[in-house]
Amino acid sequence: MLRSIPRRRIPGLLGSAIPKRSNTSTVSAPASSQPLKSILVANRGEIALRVNRTASKHGIRITTIYTDPDTDSQHALSSPFAMNLGPPSAYLDGDRIIKVARENGCDGIHPGYGFLSENSAFAKNCTEAGITFIGPPWQAIEAMGNKSRSKEIMIEAGVPCIPGYHGSDQDPTFLKAEAEKIGYPVLLKAVKGGGGKGMRIASTPEVFLDQLESAKLEARNSFGDDVMLVEKYITTPRHIEVQVFADKHGNCVALGERDCSIQRRHQKVIEESPAPHLEESVRQDLWGKARAAALAVGYEGAGTVEFIFDNETREFFFMEMNTRLQVEHPVTEMVTGEDLVHWQLIVAQGGKLPLTQDEIAERIRNRGWGIEARIYAENPKMDFIPDSGLLHHLKLPELSEDVRVDAGFVAGDTVSSHYDPMIAKLIVRAEDRTSAVQKLHAALENYEIAGMVTNIEFIKKICENSDFIAGDVETGFIEKHKAQLLAEESVPPEVFAQAAIGLLAQSGGISGISTAPVGFTESLQNRQFHFQISSPTGGKDIQTMAVDILQGNDGNYSATVGETVLENIKSTWNASTLMLTSFFEHTRLDTRLIFDGQERITIFSRGHQYNIQMANPKWIEKALGVKDLTHSVLAPMPCKVLRVHVQEGDKVTKDQALVVIESMKMETVIRSPQDGTIAKVVHKAGDLCKAGTALVEFEE
Repeated sequence: MLRSIPRRRIPGLLGSAIPKRSNTSTVSAPASSQPLKSILVANRGEIALRVNRTASKHGIRITTIYTDPDTDSQHALSSPFAMNLGPPSAYLDGDRIIKVARENGCDGIHPGYGFLSENSAFAKNCTEAGITFIGPPWQAIEAMGNKSRSKEIMIEAGVPCIPGYHGSDQDPTFLKAEAEKIGYPVLLKAVKGGGGKGMRIASTPEVFLDQLESAKLEARNSFGDDVMLVEKYITTPRHIEVQVFADKHGNCVALGERDCSIQRRHQKVIEESPAPHLEESVRQDLWGKARAAALAVGYEGAGTVEFIFDNETREFFFMEMNTRLQVEHPVTEMVTGEDLVHWQLIVAQGGKLPLTQDEIAERIRNRGWGIEARIYAENPKMDFIPDSGLLHHLKLPELSEDVRVDAGFVAGDTVSSHYDPMIAKLIVRAEDRTSAVQKLHAALENYEIAGMVTNIEFIKKICENSDFIAGDVETGFIEKHKAQLLAEESVPPEVFAQAAIGLLAQSGGISGISTAPVGFTESLQNRQFHFQISSPTGGKDIQTMAVDILQGNDGNYSATVGETVLENIKSTWNASTLMLTSFFEHTRLDTRLIFDGQERITIFSRGHQYNIQMANPKWIEKALGVKDLTHSVLAPMPCKVLRVHVQEGDKVTKDQALVVIESMKMETVIRSPQDGTIAKVVHKAGDLCKAGTALVEFEE
């Protein structure tokens, strides 16, 4: 079988260089402050590595923490001071983390983002334990963490808020009456929500109560609190946020805005700075209102003020404030040239902000455009359901000061089903937006990941979309362009031929670099392969392609792919790079082939990725007694069954909810691929399932 590139551990740290800082922006802590000598990073993955890079650069010792699933993770290996917390959920155990910090002599804790980063009780406990919390004061986190209270504060500070009800009366009838006052459609949002959890849109009075109950149920399960607010829902919105920074001396600046409108499941996919097609007067107003928001709560450190922007009226309204460093902070680093983690350390030690507002504005005017794409282990064609497993192969695009990758994984690592499916962030910078989009697309074409499904091909299609290229974005962009972004692309016959020749090369036992035509034993000279392109959840979307390969006396091949005949193919195989070079009569094709040991082949060719699977002809499967899963709905990933909505004998229709599963902190509804009758419910609520396990079987 084809071999994966051997796993490579990166000693110390991962990722590309952090922006270099000028001498004028280096600020020492005041004499009255105690410099940080050792900090604990209360997080995992790429953000833990990101904080480690900057802290280590400035002579600060780092202690990392990890859980049992993360024992061999890169962040756990990045420091000699690494402590195991135990179970997967232990990253949320604030008391335990503070205890570990004290035992290891840490005088500061950096929470990264997610987990405990916006937990006011944790920040308060750090302070009371004599440990510097590298973030805002706990009072600011508490004030902005409650969506109702935060809007009251913003209104008092003169920051525009979207019309809505944010009060304590939670009677469903009363909330429905408030929705009718506001005017449909309305957005229902959990007061303590985040990441799209506890959020629903009610488009008419008839669906209001059902959507309210659904949002409350998800909010209770996610946050232990189902208090809701009701807001006017803007139909053509953009999500624009402003990066703010404040110090302990009363200084507060805005480091530009980011447009985060390209989203799925209410979570961001692409972020860019500056925001496209934004009038300068509106931009300056946004910056000013964001600074006013931060000052209103006595803010310190890094924060992001998020606004909803109405594309039609050009108005903007406060949504919420994220009281932490954002996932997308590298975009701002690209357009300012500053290291925001270093800024956090300066502020935490009592120092003043390195730059004034005017200096920041000048930087942004001169540094062009930055765009970040989040690389997720997920399947866009299955409603972005997350994936997990062994990362067999990883090849990064060429890195530079203008092309950066922040990642937490290397080849050979396991992407766990216990945590968020984000693998990495790809960030680029160019002189203008058009060049930045082109640079992002080119980098994606050279970004190779094998072992699980990712959204790389999906992001390439976004970069190719004419509206995106023109900067015409809104939060409904993906839904609006779903047909183009999720369109099936046929696999060229040359790619199938490359897969077959690559398999024969491995069967021949060739190693090292072969400069002669690929050779194999006489018994393999005339072979037929069956490759299958199938829906990961089973159903009817299965195509099988037969490929016949024949080697002539001259060592060259002919391939019959379906009805296409390819003649006189001359091939060489490089076993060390897993690269097959074939000269067809009309072109040369360089193809990397990764075989994962489970009959799946990942193919990288001319900037495209293809995922195909070996398949036996039906008559062989019958002879071998292989169970036909054509009429089964399969688990798309390792998961836990939360709820089962059908019973044996039920008649169901296409797209009807069958089972609800949980993986990577996310609930996913598995829907019926067809009309039919349920023959068997294979798994019940609470069962743990491997990927590919049958969940429900249909009558034939």
